[in-house]
Amino acid sequence: MSTANAAMFPSDFKSVVRRFYELQAERVEAYKLFEEGHEAYLRTGPHYDFEQYRQLVHEITKAFCGISKEVLEIKERLHQDFERPDLSEHLEKLQMKEKQKLELTAKLQLAKQSAQDHPEDQSYQEKVQEIKQDIIKIKESLSEIMQDFKYDSEDAE
Repeated sequence: MSTANAAMFPSDFKSVVRRFYELQAERVEAYKLFEEGHEAYLRTGPHYDFEQYRQLVHEITKAFCGISKEVLEIKERLHQDFERPDLSEHLEKLQMKEKQKLELTAKLQLAKQSAQDHPEDQSYQEKVQEIKQDIIKIKESLSEIMQDFKYDSEDAE
């Protein structure tokens, strides 16, 4: 490695890590929009405005795909360019948990609609609560992974 490359290495590493944090912030924002959009959709019941909701799902899916694609590129760079398989592994775990969180969020939205459509049936409310608990567990796992990533990436400085 030339001296010029060695001098660029730390700042480049930092910018890659910083970009990862920006992507996670974008992901949080996308979830917020997804949730707000779903709440608006539920308010259109019982004759739901499915077209508008479908458009929202399409936009959110595009956003999540773009974020995931870039996180996977960062994962590769951390592993290959910076020889940090530990950080790469954190991102691998994070992506798996994010995928589960997104799947659970979609299930939760369906369950909320069912609960709204069948207020007399308590089992729908129970299902909503069950999925919410699963999402809380996933969020806790994500938080732990983020802490590990933060600790290990700062360790490199």
